[in-house]
Amino acid sequence: MTLAPGSAVRVRLDWPETRGPVHIRTPWYLRGARGTVVRHLGDFPNPEDLAFARPAERRALYHVLFDQDAIWREDHPGDELLVELYEHWLEPA
Repeated sequence: MTLAPGSAVRVRLDWPETRGPVHIRTPWYLRGARGTVVRHLGDFPNPEDLAFARPAERRALYHVLFDQDAIWREDHPGDELLVELYEHWLEPA
C-alpha cells in the first residue's frame, strides 16, 4: 500500500500487547484515530521485528497529521499533532 500526501487514514485499532511480548512503535492513544498523510519519509526495517532480532521487512514510514483536540479533547481548536507511523498500522479511512 502506498499512501499519497492528503490521504485520509485511520490507525489500526489493535492491541498486540495482549497477545504476547511485543515492541510497538504506535502510541496507544492514536489507535482508532483518523488522520491525514503528510508525507512518505522512506522505507525502513520494521522496528517491531528488529527489537527481537527477527528478520525485518522494510516498511513505509509516514508523517501523519491529527487534529489534537480529537485526540485529547483539550479544547484548543487548530492545534495539531504530527506523528511518524509505519504503513502496517494505517488503513484507508
